[in-house]
Amino acid sequence: MSVTRAEVCAVACAELFRGDGEIVAAAVSGTVPMLGSRLARSTFEPGLLTTDGGPALTAEPVPLGATADGSAAGTEGWLPFRDHLWLVLNGRRHVILGASQIDPYGNSNISCIGDWERPRSQLLGMRGAPGNTRVNTTSYWIPKHSPRVFVEKVDFVSGIGWDRGAYEIRAVVTNLAVLDFATPDRRMRLRSVHPGVEVEDVVAATGFEPAIPDEVPQTRLPTDEELRIMRDVLDPRGLREREVAS
Repeated sequence: MSVTRAEVCAVACAELFRGDGEIVAAAVSGTVPMLGSRLARSTFEPGLLTTDGGPALTAEPVPLGATADGSAAGTEGWLPFRDHLWLVLNGRRHVILGASQIDPYGNSNISCIGDWERPRSQLLGMRGAPGNTRVNTTSYWIPKHSPRVFVEKVDFVSGIGWDRGAYEIRAVVTNLAVLDFATPDRRMRLRSVHPGVEVEDVVAATGFEPAIPDEVPQTRLPTDEELRIMRDVLDPRGLREREVAS
């Protein structure tokens, strides 16, 4: 059975939640990580708490774009904003964020490009990045891996990295590879490359030198059951394919 790059990325995002147990999966950076969190809940991480994208904690993961109301998933609890913030402050959440820039230690920028006093581009602002990275497990989803995103030094620190006291920056999933920080100095390391991608491709698309193990494995492929769940249950409209740059 043929597998698309988007499906490999979704499984890589699902793997980010392995072992997390009963915490809220907050995949706020795109379709692929949201699919990944719901796939993890549907398979190897049944204790994970997922939402319908709004305030409803769902009894079963709902398809992308659907809500718990009127669905077979039903609502098992409510998570209004005040309660969500309590979970953030108490570290009961694993969030997958996006980044306009990210550096070797996981410091991220979603605020501006250029000097803060007179930026070339104004972005989202700080949003929840400081609190998320200080008190929650944080991962990143980058749909287009490029030197413009992976930089030696971010123009502005929105989310803190390992060298600034982050709680845990677990990994970065991109359209090319999975990277983590499993090095003595917590500098970004290439964990795996997706099928069809060479290590040299990742190095060329990264604006700094990541740590490269002697052997870099291939990112694991989805199982037949995971493919069935993604294609028939969670994302029958194929929204995942719109987000991943090949």
